[in-house]
Amino acid sequence: MSQSDHSSSHEAQDPDRGRIGMWLFICTEVLLFGGLFLLYSVYRYRHGLAFHEASSELSRLAGTLNTLVLITSSLTAVLAVHSLKLGELRLARLFLAVTIGLGLVFLVVKGFEWGAKFEHGLYPGSAHLLSLDKGQILFFGLYFTMTGLHAIHIIVGMGILGYVLWRLRPAAAGGQPHILLENAGLFWHLVDVIWIFLFPLFYLIS
Repeated sequence: MSQSDHSSSHEAQDPDRGRIGMWLFICTEVLLFGGLFLLYSVYRYRHGLAFHEASSELSRLAGTLNTLVLITSSLTAVLAVHSLKLGELRLARLFLAVTIGLGLVFLVVKGFEWGAKFEHGLYPGSAHLLSLDKGQILFFGLYFTMTGLHAIHIIVGMGILGYVLWRLRPAAAGGQPHILLENAGLFWHLVDVIWIFLFPLFYLIS
């Protein structure tokens, strides 16, 4: 095999390696959150009434708004990939920027929501929370742990999308940027799917 043939073969394998690597990473994330969802299920079974009462302290409006924001961001991420495949680099960058912006909106809404809980003394370790039922303490402990971990994933996802956006500038759009964008999109969709599970578990049980 000539050097040029070897180079072509290597380039053809790289996209598959990238996709496999991303799917393996997604599997580890599913295991992580799957364990937390299992833990939530056990505690909710044992403290059902307390979980219902604690859930009433959360803002359904904020939760619903953030759900719509993330669903829309998944749509714009798909449109970014589709636009890039059509060769519409400028449109792909626009949709990618909108996706990052929607991620920022999600974090701002979540920040206000968390701020309200801190004002009401409903945060881990607070005197007010420790005076409540054990089930409510567990509920808010899981709420801050799981939504906080999810928020970290949102921040990481925004960073990845930001890097892809930088790579898609006209002066550096060579190679296979659509593979990079597809992998980044997969991570972002994972983050959205996790929230789709978090939303009803915490906001819709009261």
